[in-house]
Amino acid sequence: MPEPQTPDEAISQAGAGGATDLAMEEGTSLEKTPGGPEGTGPAGKPRSLWSDAWRDLRRNPVFIISALVILFLVIISIWPSLIASGDPLQADLDDAQKGSEPGHPFGFDPQGRDVYTRVVYGTRTSVTVGVCATLGVAILGSVLGGLAGFFGGWWDSILSRLTDVFFGIPVILGGLVFLSVVTSSTVWPVVGFIVLLGWPQIARIARGSVITAKQNDYVQAARALGASNSRMLLRHITPNAIAPVIVVATIALGTYISLEATLSFLGVGLKDPAVSWGIDISAASNYIRNAPHMLLWPAGALAVTVLAFIMLGDAVRDALDPKLR
Repeated sequence: MPEPQTPDEAISQAGAGGATDLAMEEGTSLEKTPGGPEGTGPAGKPRSLWSDAWRDLRRNPVFIISALVILFLVIISIWPSLIASGDPLQADLDDAQKGSEPGHPFGFDPQGRDVYTRVVYGTRTSVTVGVCATLGVAILGSVLGGLAGFFGGWWDSILSRLTDVFFGIPVILGGLVFLSVVTSSTVWPVVGFIVLLGWPQIARIARGSVITAKQNDYVQAARALGASNSRMLLRHITPNAIAPVIVVATIALGTYISLEATLSFLGVGLKDPAVSWGIDISAASNYIRNAPHMLLWPAGALAVTVLAFIMLGDAVRDALDPKLR
């Protein structure tokens, strides 16, 4: 039998710094054959939370369908010319409000622009806003909330009061005030506004997750052995506290896409000549009786995109939450 390890050696050899890693180290000494019992990997090692989650996701049809839809949206947002060869800004008033015809399956908008081409190119705007805003919110909120949950004290008190202030700001009203003075037609003012008002939600999630993780035995053992704060945060706490942040951020991505469309619809988000589903929905809202196709196609694309990200977030939540197993 192998010689027993000291607590110092056990913690120093832990991969992600959690109880799961210590259990995996102990499992290697059992020398199980491949194909162990339920809950173990090919070599008989206990599976981690992430491997269990990935196994469940691969078997979840909701995850597969939503992931395929999102993959398709990402591809056409990067290379819209793959399925749309026209120019989304090219207008011909002679074609204004015309319905479907050969080469233009979605018809034309009030300015005679091809609706199909604008719907395809609008995917780039929505995906860019959603991904960039989610990354900014997740990074800022996780850092601030994680530090507040780990150190506590006055830092935690300040962050709690600050998040209360931001939660009291209505999102739409804040967008009307903040973006009404912006003249840029790029996505970055909208992304900045979403990050400004979106980080408190992630900060609270990260704070609670870190507070729960730092009370675990393996963190207390690392502290007793003299581990630095940075080591405990990066090696022991973060890998075991990041799952709730990933779930909330994934679901919020679809919300941010719909928020961008709402602000653009109200005229304070993206502005012409930018291509956005919200702009097209706003322009077509006055013609819904005479030419409903101008509204239905961009609105349908927006609905499918938001639904795909929300379904993906629900699938990830079910896979990462042990209480739902």
